[in-house]
Amino acid sequence: MSKTKYIFVTGGVTSSLGKGIISASIAKLLKARGFTVTTQKLDPYINIDPGTLNPYEHGECFVTEDGAETDLDLGHYERFSNVPTSQANNITTGIIYQSVITKERQGEYLGETVQVIPHITDEIKYRIMLLANKGNYDFVITEIGGTVGDIESLPYIEAVRQMRWELGKDCVVVHLTLVPYLAAAGELKTKPTQHSVKTLLESGVQPDIIICRAEKNLTDNLKKKIALFCNVAPTSVIECIDAESIYDVPLLMHKENLDTEILKKVRVKCTTEPDLVDWEKFLFKLKNPNKEVTIGLVGKYVELKDAYKSISESFIHAGAANQCRVNVRTIHSELINETNVAEKLAGLQGVLVAPGFGHRGIEGKITAIRYVRENDIPFLGICLGMQCAVIEFGRNVLGLEGANSTEFDKKPPYPVIDMMEVQKKISGLGGTMRLGAFPCKLKRASKIQEIYKMENIFERHRHRYEFNNAYLEQYQKAGLIPVGLNEKDNLVEIMELKGHPWFIGVQFHPEFKSTVANPHPVFTAFVKAAIDYAARQKKHKKLSE
Repeated sequence: MSKTKYIFVTGGVTSSLGKGIISASIAKLLKARGFTVTTQKLDPYINIDPGTLNPYEHGECFVTEDGAETDLDLGHYERFSNVPTSQANNITTGIIYQSVITKERQGEYLGETVQVIPHITDEIKYRIMLLANKGNYDFVITEIGGTVGDIESLPYIEAVRQMRWELGKDCVVVHLTLVPYLAAAGELKTKPTQHSVKTLLESGVQPDIIICRAEKNLTDNLKKKIALFCNVAPTSVIECIDAESIYDVPLLMHKENLDTEILKKVRVKCTTEPDLVDWEKFLFKLKNPNKEVTIGLVGKYVELKDAYKSISESFIHAGAANQCRVNVRTIHSELINETNVAEKLAGLQGVLVAPGFGHRGIEGKITAIRYVRENDIPFLGICLGMQCAVIEFGRNVLGLEGANSTEFDKKPPYPVIDMMEVQKKISGLGGTMRLGAFPCKLKRASKIQEIYKMENIFERHRHRYEFNNAYLEQYQKAGLIPVGLNEKDNLVEIMELKGHPWFIGVQFHPEFKSTVANPHPVFTAFVKAAIDYAARQKKHKKLSE
């Protein structure tokens, strides 16, 4: 292909219909046909990025290789397509306006009156096309957040209208909408879809393909009716029925000929069928497990499942790799204490202590870690989870009473977790954060080196505080060993407990790099450890009977 094609994914009627999954599925199908693809998200909120947003507000903050704090949909894009994203893949209204205002202050507009059209829309178009200009992509898929008709989304829809006018058949608009089933009437209703498309048309954008989310199958008559009233071909009305798993969606969309329809609209000939063999193998393993384990996820944002989205998906990938059903039981760390910890963690074959910020729920995490350490239950601590493991070990094994992180206690007697001197010099919110991929050298003959099967790794970070090297020798002598180091900055990245069946803490976020094609080795090994623990439990039970 000589020219990049642009696919826009918009949504109507209601939010949370699954634009992100549809965008990721389109990317997967086109990549499986041999095309180069990237996917980006345009978010209408005025925040610069989700980095400062409460997880309850916006779910997980996903981190890219280059250190961008982005929308969780970028995680879906990576997990489906196995293509890393970057700062350019997530644009917010805040970024757009900040850029335009900066240019205006620097005199770049030569005294012009700065307006939504053309200045804001030009900046949006520039950001959309930046990926095509930077990389060699056949397709750039752009998901527009929010719902058509939202006042915040209007400049983005206008930018789409302009790009369609400028680029013609090199653009295609895919509109995701809802066809609700009314039980009282006993039928599916197309009117919300018609209204949604009408709203889009009012902004000058005619959708090329309409994807209809529904809980029941659409009849041919219903498809024809939508096609007639929404001015599209009947073959361009695509049914998207509720699926058992999000990973079923690419296959369902291929069955509905979505990829064929897109290629037809942008006039690209492709005679090869998508290669989905490995994807189908993954789905078979996922749906036909021969083992089952339950792993506890101890965190402080468990009320909102999207707060730990990448962790949940990593367990799905690792479960399929082990052909094991992984049941994740979320446990609120604020509700764990010394008297109920055994009850809260009963029946688990592994415990993951999740990342997070702030002092709330910390003591519950520390209590849970002590229990799994003393009872030989497989443990994985991620970021703050590793730091809590360090605090727990300091207090209860090394006898460092009051050991803590300076994040929670400004002047603890033993600051075993602290901000390094180099970070203290950086000012501005987020400035002190280590963000993005950093190198880590693994200790030979360690458990973690056996897991990775390599010596040098790159993993993504999102944190401020570090293990305090002043206590390194004490910890090492007592058996909590640093087995992964960032040699350049002399920072501890991974801790491993000697003599425990499986007790690992990592300062980075392995969940951000787990994909369907490449399940993360740390999660795969952790699930395997949970399976082994379950087998030991079963054997012990038989012997005691």
